[in-house]
Amino acid sequence: MYLRYLGQDVILGKTKILMDNDTVIDPRDQILLYNYVHSCGCRKPENAWIGMESLPNSISKIKTLATYCEKKIAEKLSGKPTHILKNMAVRFDGYEGPTELGSSATSSLVVPVLPMVPQYLLFWEGEPEDGFEPKAKVLFDHHVLDFLDLESLVFSAERFAERLVLLINNCG
Repeated sequence: MYLRYLGQDVILGKTKILMDNDTVIDPRDQILLYNYVHSCGCRKPENAWIGMESLPNSISKIKTLATYCEKKIAEKLSGKPTHILKNMAVRFDGYEGPTELGSSATSSLVVPVLPMVPQYLLFWEGEPEDGFEPKAKVLFDHHVLDFLDLESLVFSAERFAERLVLLINNCG
């Protein structure tokens, strides 16, 4: 089976997974990809965005998402040019987020982490003079649990953050 994962080509077989022609070694990636295929979700994403806190039984995952995804992204984007997420879109098969939802955000990006699992990243630059630190928020399509369980969903957001930070570091 062929699919895209965070802007990378994945070939998923019964005994081996290749990502951009390299063997996937991290078992968490393997579990995420097999969970995604196993779910056989039926409803297409509608881009009706919700936060992790709106998903059932997610209370224990909210802090993990904030720590390993949103804070990492906020720290990395702080002080960077506002167009950096727009420039990253092509690397993730993504696009700039809709302005009506993120109208107060400094920048935004919608990324299809997996073919039916888009994630919407909103970033607000800090305003130290007003006591506001930089902030990032990841939103999910309201049908996301048709495709991933909560644990896999949080892991997919963590991987998104790791890849975004890596790409920003490699771009200078």
